[in-house]
Formats: sequence, structure tokens, C-alpha cells
Amino acid sequence: MDPVIVAGAGPVGLTLALALARLEVPVILLDESTGGEESRLARTVVLRPDAAALLERLGCRVTARTRPWTGWRTMRRRQLVRQVALTPGSLFGGERGAGGWDGVLTEAMDSPGADGPEDEAAPAPTASPVHLPQHELTRALRGSLAAIGDEDLVRIVSGSRIDSLEQDDHGVGVRTRGAQATWWRGSYLVGCDGPRSTVRKLLGVRFPGRTAVERHAVAALRAELPWPGEAVLHRSPPWRSIDAEVTARPLPHSLWRVDWLLPPGRDLVTPDALLVRVRDTLTGWCGDSEPPYELLDTGVHTLHHRLALRWRVGRAFLAGDAAHLLGALGTQGLEEGLRDVDNLAWKLSLAWHHGASEALLDSYQAERRGAVGARLRAADQALPLVRAAGGWHAVRRTVRPGGARGHDALLTDGHLGQGPLGAPPVYDRSPLAPAALPDGSITVGTPPGAPVTDVPVTAPDGSVVRLRERLGRELLVVLVAPGTGVWDRRHWMRAGLMPRLAAAVAALPMRTELLVAEAYPGAPAHTVLLVRPDGHLAAALSGVRPSALYACADAVRGGNAARGVPAEASARR
Repeated sequence: MDPVIVAGAGPVGLTLALALARLEVPVILLDESTGGEESRLARTVVLRPDAAALLERLGCRVTARTRPWTGWRTMRRRQLVRQVALTPGSLFGGERGAGGWDGVLTEAMDSPGADGPEDEAAPAPTASPVHLPQHELTRALRGSLAAIGDEDLVRIVSGSRIDSLEQDDHGVGVRTRGAQATWWRGSYLVGCDGPRSTVRKLLGVRFPGRTAVERHAVAALRAELPWPGEAVLHRSPPWRSIDAEVTARPLPHSLWRVDWLLPPGRDLVTPDALLVRVRDTLTGWCGDSEPPYELLDTGVHTLHHRLALRWRVGRAFLAGDAAHLLGALGTQGLEEGLRDVDNLAWKLSLAWHHGASEALLDSYQAERRGAVGARLRAADQALPLVRAAGGWHAVRRTVRPGGARGHDALLTDGHLGQGPLGAPPVYDRSPLAPAALPDGSITVGTPPGAPVTDVPVTAPDGSVVRLRERLGRELLVVLVAPGTGVWDRRHWMRAGLMPRLAAAVAALPMRTELLVAEAYPGAPAHTVLLVRPDGHLAAALSGVRPSALYACADAVRGGNAARGVPAEASARR
């Protein structure tokens, strides 16, 4: 079977190529550049725990290139309105805002004390994001691909831009121009070639949305700020030259990325005007005198909101900036691109190795476009309130008491990967869910379609690992069995429910790994969890129910998937 063609060698395209290679799917990666990426310290990426965990699972050690933030503080004028302790954490940060936009906004607006610090007890520590320059992430991904060392599995073709494409029932053909001009044949094509995607244009897919939703002046500098290791969101700072909002995020080695929200319009940000912003901001934060600093890089970051109408056309798919643009109010476009990869890679792997139903391949668009569309709608709904003309004073005149504080909380949650602007997606209306609720279904701490909690589990070899470490390759069946940790595995594998459950797992229509957990949030003893390869909960059942377990697994693979492994795939396994 022909390789999968990935167009575009930015972080999303590189991650997809790496994910497919880890699944033993051969990849041709078409790179328009000649390799590498310009080093820009003012162009950074913020990865919340689920995105960082994906990269770590694929062998790209991004956490080694950065350090966790110790906290996040939100300020309004001269007051501290919220402070969040951060810690190196589990797969998915905190749970705040799980109820969606209305729940977050209503909760925050109804809270008393909008003008002062938080009254309530300090919340539990939240997992810290990973923050690093984008060129370092790109280099790490390229290094991970190079370490595979198998050109039959991964071939990177530099200086290749797609000129035309055609597809049939068996594959996709693309023609490239440049030094590597030729026809390439692939089983599938994924366009990860950015906001001006050639693949999207050749597929005739529209890309509607809004231009220049927000603009930010950006600076990377070396300085000693009063809050070492903490990120800062400062709204309506009391300095005349500063705009409505300033954000400072720490990088290693006393470096910071500082963003100033610019007023609407297309006025140029001159070097002198940017220097005034830097000096006034540092002076305002550090005291009456300007602290020493080194300005390393500057830029203007313009944010657009767009969503492709179709993400799959036959055997061609769109991912990353080719499929969506978002970023206002703390949302992160790159993270959503990595979530595209996590959703699509295992489905393409199943299709390449075993064949797949149309329902499985269609589910990528249904799940991911739905999730990104919800994120865009939440941001568009919040923008008129959070960016109301006249600043936070005007906002306080137009909403109930506590409204300004609610907007601060909404923005903070968006930056920290919580609430409607930042939390990992829940595929609660997935076409891969069973048509009817299976017999024995129960409610646990994770809703169906949501990311599972990263609990310790015992693997088939008897080792104790984190659940997230087993994601990516196959279905997971997790038995919640309190007390098994005190027994030798050879004893409990032959006792109680395990023999019957092992037999049921062996009969499932997809490759499945059986794991055991001492506990899972909200799950009573003898609960059986079925977890998709991308870490989303497919079902929670009470006890061993082979027919219900089979029906759920069959739904996850799209039902009626093609049988039989292609000869090329069999040879590689």
C-alpha cells in the first residue's frame, strides 16, 4: 500500500509524520522549505498538558527544553484579582469550567468581591503549560524523525510545493514543483500546509471567517521581573502609553515573551512606540526606575478566526492552520492542530493496516471540526464583552456586579487550558459512539467522549505506568480493581473477573490492551473502561459484559470496517 503523503513540515505536519511512523505507517513529508526554521524568540508556543503529553509520548522531549511556570497571576489596574498555583502536572490540568461557557460566565459574574483579590480558599494546583520558542519545537520534532533512521518509513522531501493533485478510489496523486518536481502517489493526503494551504485550494474547500480579530505587539526580552517563574495577565494597566492588556510569559534563562493587545485598526507599530511600551511596562511592574533589560526580538502578531467548511474530501484531509485559525482570548491554534493529529493518526493507521469504514474516516471531520467550531463560537461570544469599548469600566456598567471579575476568570482559564476557551475537547456527539446506550453502562467521573484521567495502571508485563503512556496505538480496556496492587500479577490474572474479561478482550474487533487500575475517579470496583487510542472515553460498563464491550469497540472502529491487512502492511508487522 502506498505511503501517506503529508504536505507541510511545520509543527503539525512534523507531528503527524512522527505519529504515523510510530504506528508503522510509511510517510512522505513534502516540505516547501529547504529544512529548518528561522530562530525567532518572539514566536513561541504554549502547550497545555494534553498537547505536551502527545509530543512526549511520540518521543519528542519538549519538556526538557523548558521549565514549568510556578504560577499565574491576573491583575486589573493596580490590584491582584486572581492568583493560580501551577505545578508540573498530569495529562489534563484542572477541571474548572467543564460546564461550558454559560456555566463559567454565570459562576464568575455571580461571585462577590469583583474589586478585590479572591475571597475563596486557594484552589488545588493546576498543571503548568509548556512554553518554548516555536523553532525549538520544530528542531525537536525533526530530530525525533531523524532518529527513526528508516527512509522506507519516513521520507522528507525538501523544497517541494504541491502544484496539482488528483485522487481515485485507491489513492491520491500529487505533483510537486521545485528541485524535487515529480508525481507522488499516496494512499491518503493530509494538508498541514498552513493558512494559505495549497491542498485546501486544490480541493476547492472554502475557508470563511474573520480577519484581524486581534493584534498584539510582541517582544522577547531578558529581564528580572518581580514574579520569577510566574506568568502575568495585566488588564487595564494604569500607564498612559499601555493598551488595554499586557501578558508576560516566562521562558528559561530569565527570558520573557511580552504581548500588548493593540487597539482596533491597522496602525503601524513603530520601533520607537514599541520601546515606549517596553519601558513603561517594566517601570510600572518593577517600580519607579526602569530595570535593566535586553530586547532580543520583536514583532506584531495578527490573529484571525477561520474554519474550513470541509476537512475531508475523499482521501484528502486538512489539519492545523490549513483547517482552522483561532487564537483570540488565550486560545492556542497550534494546540488544536496537535489535537487534530491525535485524532487523525490512529484512524489513518487503522485504515492503512486493516482498511477502515467511511464512518471512521468521516468521524475526523465530525469530531474535530465540531470541537474547534465550539471553541471559535465561545471566543466570538466572549469578545464583545471582554473587549467592550471603553475598557473594563464600560464592562462594569453594562453587566451585573462581578462581571469584570468574570471576564478576568474567563481569560485566565483560556490561558491555562480550562473552560470553554482552553479545555481539551469532549466528543460527546461522536459518530463513533454506540447508537444506543450499551447494557450495563454506568456514570464515572469522566463523561463519555471526554479525555480520561491519567491514573496509574498495571500493564500486561506487570509494570505500573501512567495511563497516558499506553495511548496512541490501540484500544485500551481498563478494569478498576481495588486491592490488586498488593497481589502478584500472576495471581490476580487468574482470579475473579480477569479470565472472563481477558477472553472478551481477545475477541474484540480491534487490537486491544488490557490494563488494571487500583482506582478511577467516580468508578466503583469492577468497572470496565473502554478508552480510544487518543485517550477519550468510549464507554464505562459495570462488570464484564462481552457483547456490550464488543458493540462499543465495533463502534469505535466505525462499524463494518474492511477486514484483511494489506500485503505491504503485513510485511512490515
